[in-house]
Amino acid sequence: MKYNYILPFLIAILLSSSLRAQDFNLQALDLQTAIDVALENNLNLQRSQVNLATQEANLIGNQGQRIPTFSTGASTGYRWGRSINPVTNLFENNRIGNINLVANSNLTLFAGQQITNSIKQNQTDIEAARYNVLATENNITLNVINLFINVVFAKEQLNIAENQLATTKEQLAVTTKLVDAGSLPLANKLDIQAQNATNELEVINASNNLRIAKLNLAQSMQIPFDSRLDVITPDLDPENYGLTQKEVDEIFEIALDMMPEIKAAQLGIESAEFGVKIAKGGFMPTLGVGASAFSNYIDQFFMGERPEFTTQIRNNFSNSANVQLSIPILSNFRNRANVQRARLQKRLSEIQEEETRNQLRQDIESAYTNAYASRQSYQASQIRVASLEEAFRIAQQRFDAGAINFADYQLAQNNYFNAQADLVTAKYTYIFRVKVLDFYLGNPLKL
Repeated sequence: MKYNYILPFLIAILLSSSLRAQDFNLQALDLQTAIDVALENNLNLQRSQVNLATQEANLIGNQGQRIPTFSTGASTGYRWGRSINPVTNLFENNRIGNINLVANSNLTLFAGQQITNSIKQNQTDIEAARYNVLATENNITLNVINLFINVVFAKEQLNIAENQLATTKEQLAVTTKLVDAGSLPLANKLDIQAQNATNELEVINASNNLRIAKLNLAQSMQIPFDSRLDVITPDLDPENYGLTQKEVDEIFEIALDMMPEIKAAQLGIESAEFGVKIAKGGFMPTLGVGASAFSNYIDQFFMGERPEFTTQIRNNFSNSANVQLSIPILSNFRNRANVQRARLQKRLSEIQEEETRNQLRQDIESAYTNAYASRQSYQASQIRVASLEEAFRIAQQRFDAGAINFADYQLAQNNYFNAQADLVTAKYTYIFRVKVLDFYLGNPLKL
């Protein structure tokens, strides 16, 4: 399975650079838009992309080592005192002005395969950097999905709290009429008023939790927070999110073949191997060729005449060619130290790869255990809510009939609404943990 199937639902960034926070603070965001905005604005992702571009620039520089260098230049100046006049080849004691033109070219023919291995190392580093970009995108996407679900969850918790408050207010209105009519004692009304105040506080807390959830989502998207920011609640039926039947080892083997962080770590070892070869190349001779051309102009007279500039340049033109061979014999242990450092870097890359594999296995083990535990919690919460709902219905009928006191009624009411809140928590925890397992299996990450 290819790494680019990890997040098949991700498409190219759809938002132009002109799309800014104020444009969507006032509209409800769907999950895909939230992910796109987060990917566009995330600085860690931009840093990974810049690192990729840096590696590509390094490759250009190393590929250029295979082509000749060429430089040209000119200089002009004067000298005074006794010196040879280049025109007459005689010693003279006067001022001589000159213009020098020069061109040089050099080409390395052999350098212990250091150029070749540097290019291969750069190509490996570029591929690793691309995987690192994908890994960063994956992390951002998972984080946004989690925070998006948290907002949806907080909205449902607020809805439950508001429903509980509405139920208490209705009961308070009925009880107030009965107390005013003398059918119930004042204590009943005071008890319900206390419960009403408690429910109002729960609504305030739920509202604050929703605001915090929105704040976390906005910060993950790196946009200015606006309390009017909202999300489109998807239709999340836990029955549509089935757990995989694969065991941890199977999931781990699948993830090993496609997780970009594993690919990047493996390429890190390969890059370090080229680094060792580059360092060993320092012990090898280097062979190169070079060529140069030179000409000059002197502002001196010869036989009563000053030669023209172009004539002098043409007559004084000379060129040379050479072969350079450099054999390292003693280098103050510099090459030996370079090889040792390169081998240690390879060992560090191997440790990094092993750490990445271990972390992946631990993450999968945790995701697997949490997913199965959350499914059991959700199933148990469903049964609990159904039972307490019926108990509350009966308690309400008995309370209206005067068969039970308010304390018993309040207990049944609180138990029911608390069970509803716990069911919402279990529902969204289960859904997110299923999606985490889907992520490691390469399934589409969509709600």
